[in-house]
Amino acid sequence: MKTRDRIIDAAIRLYNEKGLSNITSRHIGDEINISHGNLEYHFPNKESILFAIYRQMREEMSSLYPERKEDILNPIEHLHRILVRLEGFQTEYSFFSLDLMDICRDYEKVNAVLVDNMQIRKGQMVGFFQRFVELGYMNPEPAIGYYARLQHTIRILLTFWKPQEVVVANKDFNRKGEMVRHVWELLIPHFTEKGMVEYNNVLKNFKEPLNTK
Repeated sequence: MKTRDRIIDAAIRLYNEKGLSNITSRHIGDEINISHGNLEYHFPNKESILFAIYRQMREEMSSLYPERKEDILNPIEHLHRILVRLEGFQTEYSFFSLDLMDICRDYEKVNAVLVDNMQIRKGQMVGFFQRFVELGYMNPEPAIGYYARLQHTIRILLTFWKPQEVVVANKDFNRKGEMVRHVWELLIPHFTEKGMVEYNNVLKNFKEPLNTK
């Protein structure tokens, strides 16, 4: 593994274990037995490390969005795959969710990319809702702005799922699959019979089904 990749992996591990504010570049260098100067050659400051980590996260998520028309999945299966991967991110990059407000406030370059990416994800969520309605999986919007607010609620849930695990600390809702289940339970009341059939087919065939206990 290249030194740059080792630094990123060590930073993620230490940030997850001890929190972003408690880890310096020297801690990361000591973790992988390289000098402080060597580390700064690759990453001159903490923001450059954070930027590299976020770019890695973004690239991993972007791979879930088909680029070719023939690769486009059924939108319910597609959204389910994205939600499962996002829940995995909550563990793999837990510090990013837990320290999000500090990151946004203290690291301008990273925050700018975050804001831009949030707008992209907002547009993608709008696209899912449009496809659900077009395919007859979801009822038409009951009132102007209703689905926009529902989409916003889902984005809030996805963004702050990890912090609520720590603050609310309800073990019944901290099991694997709960974040995904919470999102779907916001959507299911608006599904048509056709949508429910497709949703149940996706869950039945998916390799990592929701926790139904």
